[in-house]
Amino acid sequence: MWKPTNQPATPGRPAEPERPTSAATTTPISTPTSEPAPVPRPVATTTSDQATIGKSLVIKGEVTGSESLYIDGRVEGSINLSGNRVTIGRNGVVAANINAREIVVLGKVRGNLTASDRVDIRSDGSLTGDVVAARISIEDGAFFKGGIDIRKAGSAGAKADSRPEEVTKSVSNATPEPAIAARA
Repeated sequence: MWKPTNQPATPGRPAEPERPTSAATTTPISTPTSEPAPVPRPVATTTSDQATIGKSLVIKGEVTGSESLYIDGRVEGSINLSGNRVTIGRNGVVAANINAREIVVLGKVRGNLTASDRVDIRSDGSLTGDVVAARISIEDGAFFKGGIDIRKAGSAGAKADSRPEEVTKSVSNATPEPAIAARA
């Protein structure tokens, strides 16, 4: 019977498995893994700096502000968010002139776009109007009808000079494609 009493002494052996738990160095290893988790939190904070116009909302008039805007409803009038981003969602229908730092079109826009940085028309997007921006991106499948005026950042005074140069560049870029097709 001494041996059964020695069996309670075997719980002393489970103390040895506690040593592997004392190898809690794996826990600090998971702690650096938890450090990237706070990184997405600031991204969520950036998202909270964006106002949203929902699907069922209709706004007629002037929209101004100092935060980014996501439009999934209808807006008629003008949108002026100079230093921010305006995104027209897939359900968004906008009949307005838009002035912003960056404009992304996923829905339908009828109006002129002026961006200090870039305009991005995605594959499901539709834009009828002129674009004035430093950069523009039009994905395959997107609809665009209007003119493009590419302006370098900070060259707002050279409006007349930059327009003919860009039209010439656009024409020269369009001409070689048919010429290449004719050569082939």
